[in-house]
Amino acid sequence: MAQVGIVMGSDSDLPVMKGAAEALEALGITYEMRIISAHREPDEFFTYAKEAESKGYKVIIAGAGKAAHLPGMCAAIFPLPVIGIPMKTSDLGGVDSLYSIVQMPPGIPVATVAINGGKNAGILAAKILAVSDPAIKDKLLEYSRNMKEEVIAKDEKLSDIGYKAYMEEK
Repeated sequence: MAQVGIVMGSDSDLPVMKGAAEALEALGITYEMRIISAHREPDEFFTYAKEAESKGYKVIIAGAGKAAHLPGMCAAIFPLPVIGIPMKTSDLGGVDSLYSIVQMPPGIPVATVAINGGKNAGILAAKILAVSDPAIKDKLLEYSRNMKEEVIAKDEKLSDIGYKAYMEEK
């Protein structure tokens, strides 16, 4: 049974949503990914959001661009946390999506990550699940240690070989 639902309104969102899926996979968290348009197929969307909890979802990650109604509508129906990913758009660079997702009315919150922030959405979903799952918390701690070690290694390499040589290797 999937712990996280990942939903987007269009397959053009897949490159961003892939980041969420990869983050969850790296942490051993199950998910189901769907393409459902809140605007073009509202009946299917309502069914998805209403059935999400009974499917075992504890968090939904919803990506959307432009009017970006998908995350907010999920939050209006699904009683557990929803994380919105605003998509970068050609018209306004994703600011339209960001504003649409973060400006929810009182009582219908959507946790929102950066424009095209798929990876952070996956990590945030894991952190939400880690509140009640020590194994996920341990994996997140290991993930953080690995990030720290990568930065230390890069700093040591920069110190050892200097800026110009470091940049040539990149």
